[in-house]
This record gives sequence, structure tokens and C-alpha cells, in this order.
Amino acid sequence: MALAEKVNTVENFMNGLKDRNPNQPEFHQAVEEIVETLMPYYEANPVYEKHKILQRLTEPDRVISFRVTWEDDKGEVQVNRGYRIQFNNSIGPYKGGLRFHPSVNESVLKFLAFEQIFKNSLTTLPLGGGKGGSDFDPKGKSDREVMRFCQSFISELYKHVGANTDVPAGDIGVGGREIGYMFGQIKRLTGEFTGVLTGKGMAFGGSNIRPEATGYGCVYFMREMLAANGESLKGKRAIISGSGNVAQFTAEKLLEFGASVHTMSDSSGTIYDADGIDSEKLAFIMELKNIKRGRIIEYTKQYPNAQFLKGENPWSIPCDVAFPSATQNEIDASDAASLLKNGCIAVAEGANMPSNLDAVRRFREAGILYGPSKAANAGGVAVSGLEMSQNSMRLKWTRKETDDKLQEIMKEIHAQCAEYGRIDNGVADYVKGANIAGFVKVADAMLGFGLH
Repeated sequence: MALAEKVNTVENFMNGLKDRNPNQPEFHQAVEEIVETLMPYYEANPVYEKHKILQRLTEPDRVISFRVTWEDDKGEVQVNRGYRIQFNNSIGPYKGGLRFHPSVNESVLKFLAFEQIFKNSLTTLPLGGGKGGSDFDPKGKSDREVMRFCQSFISELYKHVGANTDVPAGDIGVGGREIGYMFGQIKRLTGEFTGVLTGKGMAFGGSNIRPEATGYGCVYFMREMLAANGESLKGKRAIISGSGNVAQFTAEKLLEFGASVHTMSDSSGTIYDADGIDSEKLAFIMELKNIKRGRIIEYTKQYPNAQFLKGENPWSIPCDVAFPSATQNEIDASDAASLLKNGCIAVAEGANMPSNLDAVRRFREAGILYGPSKAANAGGVAVSGLEMSQNSMRLKWTRKETDDKLQEIMKEIHAQCAEYGRIDNGVADYVKGANIAGFVKVADAMLGFGLH
């Protein structure tokens, strides 16, 4: 089929999807990125089209929306909206995080849940795709306000989740504190102690290295991409966006592998440390962000040789490897061009969909090593899946045992992406590979179930 005909097929599919899902740009973007690379494979295997797998796969099983009413510390009633998108459970119970942030809406959660289908499939674990959350903002709230909100939120959601049905986890705005409050409320309501949530505290069913897993896994995936091309992380200059959980543990593992880390950021701007962010400096950032809840600019007061780039992202800083770890669509075509111009040879995405479609196209056209989020940041959900296994068996694996399993999973994800993404010049197209590899397992399960 000619290229123009293929493009027209993608356009036709996307037009239909947009008609059914108006005013949902994030969801449209997530689907288009997958359909662009998947369509040739899809058309070459007509059994999928015969059974309308792509049309079925882009329609969620259900969208749950509900009111969350809670009382603040002033005794005033507050109202937020809660969601759970149960997108596809063909290979296992729905699995995906809960996000508490003012930007949360149906479009954002549908994009995240759709991506989660492919990400979870790539992990090799039996996990379906889902996502949820609320437009509640935990920033500036007291612990008791967060507790009251979490208890109200989960008092509705618990009716729709369960250890063998749907197992939520954390995401932006939902960490160990929030998971603890929600797990305690579910236990109170059901009288059961089951693995209905992951990301739990170590005292009540949590897994070793769960907080570190997304960042560590992202670095493991980068290591595999580089190794496949005769390179290593030792001596590489790395830039990272964000300064939260994913960014922190990405930096920690990069330092362990001998790379130098030069940037971190938050919504106010970017710090650039030409001397490198070493272990001592990283410990300062962890205390600043995790305990003091401070802004990244305070780093330059402690380390005055560093620069603060107000309102800017890190992508203009020369580097060898880049780790976008903040939020969706933080890299556009101009940012991608800056990275390429300044010597970047590899990108591994720690955040979900941090590169927009134009940026992805630039990376792919340039032929650099580009690990899309559904592959590169799958370490978080992988260890969540391992937490589910430990809960089911009433076991707890050591830190080393869990980390070894995570490394094996990331190697397997890379191998799948390389196999399905192999192209003529010997460099894998990891976008194509991740999309096809993630699709095949889910699609074949859907075929096996017949129409439902």
C-alpha cells in the first residue's frame, strides 16, 4: 500500500475516533501516536481488522465518574470530581495509578489508561490497563484535609476495584501517604486485608524499591538501548526534567552507573549545575522536595555555582542522554531540535507522554535512540505487579530480589521493542517496536475471547 493511502487510513481512523470523543486532545494524541506506527502491521494481519480489534481497543470498557465531597480544616464543604477509567482487562485485572491534580479530566485519564494497556502488556505480567484520579490538589492542604479527601474518594471508588478486578496505585499527587489513607479506608469498609492497592507502606504489604522503580527502570532501559549499540552510561552527560520521585531515582541510578547529572527542574524553572549533581547534592534535593516541599531554586542558594533558568526547561543544555521526567507534552518540536543540535544521542521517557507528536517524529527521523514512555517508564507498574504477587503469596522479597526482577523485566521489554522495531540500518525504532509488541499480546487475547 502506498504511503499516501496509509496516511489516509490513519486519518480516517482518527477522524472517527475524534467524532466519538470530542474535546479530548490528550487522548487523541495518545491514540494517534500508536496508530501511526501500528497501522502497517495491523493491515498486514487482516484477522485484526476482521474483528475490529483497533476500534474495540480504543473504546474503554467503562468510564466511572463520581462526586467527592469532603470538609476542609475550616469546616467548609468542598466538592471535587473523581474518575476511574477501566480501559481493557484482556490480559489481567485493570492496573494503573491514581492522579490528584487540578489538570485531571476525562481526556487526560483516558490517554493515561490507553497508554497503560500497552505498557502493562510489555511488562510480561498479567495486567490490564486503567487509570483514575481527581481534580483535587493536595498541595497546600494539611495532612488531615488530605486524609478526609482520600477517605471520601475511596469510599466511592472501592465499589469498583478489587485484588482480582482493578488494582490502583499512585501517580502525580498520590504517594505513600495518600495510598495509606485509602488502603485504611478500604480495610475499614470491607473488613478485608487484600492487595487492592499498590504502593503501600512497607509495614502493610508494600514492596521493596517501589518508590525507586520508575526511575531505576528508565535508566535500565537506557542502559539496554546504549548497550545494543556498543555504548554505556559511563561518562555520559545526562539532563533530567522534574525533581520528584521519578527524577530523583533516575539521577541516583545514573550516578551509580558512572554518568554525570546536570539538571533538574520544577514548574518554576530549571537548575543547571555544570559541575554535576553528585550524591551529596542529590540528597539535598531529596530533602528539599520530599520533606521541606521547597522549590528547586533553593538549590542555587546552597550551591551558588549552579544556575537557575527561570521559567525554562532543560532541553537547551548540551547532553549525551536526556530523561524527561516531569509531565506530558513537556518536549515540543523546538525542544527536540535543541536536543539534537546539542549532541543528544538517546532519550528515555520517565514521565507519561512527555514528547508531543512533532517531537516524537523529529527523534524518529533523526534516528537517535528514543525510548517512549510506555516502554522506558514501565518499571513502576512492573514492581506494582510484583507487589501484587507478593501480597497474593503473603511473601516479601528482599530489595536485591526485587531489583533483580525489575532489571530482567526491563531487559525483556527492550528485547520485545527491538524485535518488533527492527529497521534496515540496524538501529531499532523503539516507538514502532513498543506499540506493536504491546498490541499483539492484548489483541490476540481479545481474539481468543470472541465478541464481548
